[in-house]
Amino acid sequence: MLFSFFPAPGRRQLGGFLGLMLALLASCSKPQTLAALFQKTTPHDDYARALDRAGLHEAALGRQWQQAAAQALRDSLVVPLPMLETGYFRPEQPTAASYRYAVRAGELVHVRLTLAAGPVLAPRLFVDAFALAPGHAPELLKWASADTTVAGTFDFSYQAADDGQHLLRVQPELLAAGRYTLRLWRGPGLGLFPVRGRTDQAIGSFWGSERDGGARRHEGVDIFAPRGTPAVAATDGTITRTGETPLGGRVVWLADAAHGQHLYYAHLDRQLVQPGQRVRAGDTLGLVGNTGNARTTAPHLHFGIYRAGGAIDPWPFLHRADPVPVAHTGPAGVGPDRRGEWVRPRPAQATRLLPATLPLLVLGQRADYLRVELPTGQRRYVAARAVAPAQPLRRLALPIAHEIQTAPLAGAPALAAWPSHTAAAVLGQSNGYALLRNAAGQQGWARL
Repeated sequence: MLFSFFPAPGRRQLGGFLGLMLALLASCSKPQTLAALFQKTTPHDDYARALDRAGLHEAALGRQWQQAAAQALRDSLVVPLPMLETGYFRPEQPTAASYRYAVRAGELVHVRLTLAAGPVLAPRLFVDAFALAPGHAPELLKWASADTTVAGTFDFSYQAADDGQHLLRVQPELLAAGRYTLRLWRGPGLGLFPVRGRTDQAIGSFWGSERDGGARRHEGVDIFAPRGTPAVAATDGTITRTGETPLGGRVVWLADAAHGQHLYYAHLDRQLVQPGQRVRAGDTLGLVGNTGNARTTAPHLHFGIYRAGGAIDPWPFLHRADPVPVAHTGPAGVGPDRRGEWVRPRPAQATRLLPATLPLLVLGQRADYLRVELPTGQRRYVAARAVAPAQPLRRLALPIAHEIQTAPLAGAPALAAWPSHTAAAVLGQSNGYALLRNAAGQQGWARL
């Protein structure tokens, strides 16, 4: 079982809260799918409103769930693509994972979330992609929800409209806990490469290269191939224009209405389509040549993409997809699964901000890095070799009864009340609190 509900024990045992949760789950609309993308609200929005209707926005955990969603949009961690990370969600502390990455206009971003079949009361994961612009609120680009009762692997993709930074937020429903694997990678924005039998390695001249002694810039890419090689429709569309010009020679224009753009094929030896003709991806539009101002060069296809604002770089539409990231095992892999464990900086790696006594909760791991949460709630990546399992700093018996909390903060939710004389190990210290673990393996923070 990958995800399950944990009735977080506490002073009041949260019995009434869980009763409300059951009612809420029964009242929520059925799990959304990608077919529901035309609805006006997202599954995450619907779930937040359901929390409000049930009155859970007034409860501590309900407020924390909404705060975690907002915090994820402000404090995402930058990751390179392609990326694979295994992650962990805590039942007692509502949270959301967020990942920030660079994109180019035209690229397809692929998201794969791997889950196991869920329990009877299966939690859901909400997945939302946002565009980030300096000084502006994050703009929702794509959303979906994953239901652990449906499938073990959940895939979706979306296309970047502009160069910039995107953010992916993954958040489980309230009181859900467990482990997941997230994969992110990029692919070309067009379905087919425009020269049959060629790949991006055949591109010999790129966007922005100088032309005519610097008087103008190259507004496309040149794909080299033998004369007569078929130039094919990279997507479904309609031929809007053919003809011959001094620069482009024999040209074909293909309207890609689905994406609001036109594809430009130039220097053709022959044109094999007519204006108004509907074509499917892979249909031959003409044959590669060197007509127009390419008469002194080797045969090639000049390929361009035009939108309302003018020409854009075709490279993100054409480059080969990143390899789908795979998990590595063994000495060169990520090592033992530490998700959900407490670690501390090794003495030799400790700093003023990360002292050797500071416990860090492992929320995820990728390659040789761990995504950890500090006692303050901040997150960061640390090198796996820079930390070690949080072995006891010392052992003690509580002189008086203590309330054990979820975080080393005044007013943090209570997990349990431990009676006096409880034997406990101190795993770390922060903000005047100690992270304790009792003989039963229960953990929490207490001010000693």
